[in-house]
Amino acid sequence: MAAGGSTAVLEREGLDALVAVLVADGRTVVGPTVRDGAVVLAELTSADELPFGWGVELAAGRYRLTPREDGAAFAHSAGPQSWKAFLHPQREQLWSARRGTDGVPVFTEASPEPRGYAFLGVRPCDLRAIAIQDRVLAGGPPGTHDSARARDTATPDRGYRERRRGALLIAVECTDPGATCFCVSAGGGPAADGAFDLALTEVVDADSHRFFVRVGSAAGARLLDSVPHRPADLRTESVARGSVDAARERMGRSLPPLDLRALMGESLTADRWDDVATRCLACANCTMVCPTCFCTTTEEVTDLTGDHTERWQRWDSCFDLDFSLLHGGPVRASLRSRYRQWLTHKLSTWHDQFGSSGCVGCGRCVAWCPAGIDITEEVAALAAERNAAGGDPGTAHDDRSARHDKGPQP
Repeated sequence: MAAGGSTAVLEREGLDALVAVLVADGRTVVGPTVRDGAVVLAELTSADELPFGWGVELAAGRYRLTPREDGAAFAHSAGPQSWKAFLHPQREQLWSARRGTDGVPVFTEASPEPRGYAFLGVRPCDLRAIAIQDRVLAGGPPGTHDSARARDTATPDRGYRERRRGALLIAVECTDPGATCFCVSAGGGPAADGAFDLALTEVVDADSHRFFVRVGSAAGARLLDSVPHRPADLRTESVARGSVDAARERMGRSLPPLDLRALMGESLTADRWDDVATRCLACANCTMVCPTCFCTTTEEVTDLTGDHTERWQRWDSCFDLDFSLLHGGPVRASLRSRYRQWLTHKLSTWHDQFGSSGCVGCGRCVAWCPAGIDITEEVAALAAERNAAGGDPGTAHDDRSARHDKGPQP
């Protein structure tokens, strides 16, 4: 039996067997597939549905599918969806109520639909994003929900917990980063170094089309044992690890090597916010495609008789004017203040709330912004403005005394 930390090689036919075993086990297998001109995440019934032979061309505000001659299945960058669409769905019922025979309403809490998910093709940046949402929405990774850390989470999301609890994570390491990727400068990298059950590295050469496999959990070991595989050979391991190492040097973008927490706190009055406000459409695309943004609102749905009502939770965005609406009007009425809120929270005050940055460097917000606004460009511009004003150029450090502890103000 394969043990945690062990390695193996899975041939192309083994990938077919892997999906077949998961489907036969009653799992809902979700992975990348080509649909509507993009690589999207959808339920799979066969490995044949994976995007073999497709890559992507990325730029700020641009995404295009491109054919590949090598037939690789996972040589594409992050698409418009992330795994939060399944763990933290866009719309979810919380409860319903009906008028009882005595006129007193009867409430029924909605139960999350039991889904044994198996996520196939999770990028290392998305592994980090799932770990971040574990902290934000469930008080920590699966298995820690009864800990003191979990109790510190004021409003854990029950639906997220239930969907996440039994999910298998089959990661795919990145060997071909896109032009909008910047995970290395965001503290990550193309290698799967978080919690996963299996990690695959795709190798396509003159020998064969195969996958170098690393086992990350007991569940992953059992899954590997159920499909045809062979011991890892030195050539496959060397090619796989070399491809991942090379990907670190081929990131399309990067955040400046600064203390971003300090920079954002010191840039609340920067002129650059006015510049970005003239381009931002407040469409909220960046928050919708972001794998860590988690904000929601609630809405009531009542039938025409008034005898039945439902409360639903749905995604919301800090770019919406009503998001900060209080008595008397919105707290953040200007585009300047709303963009500043999003970026400052993502890169700075997220640390104060959750102990890490809220950005994993996947580049989705850059590619899917219709105005082509680039988060790395905006941060670099803020740094340049601070330096021009005589501020600290800010080499990488953790000078907490230099940052503002308060979040961005209106």
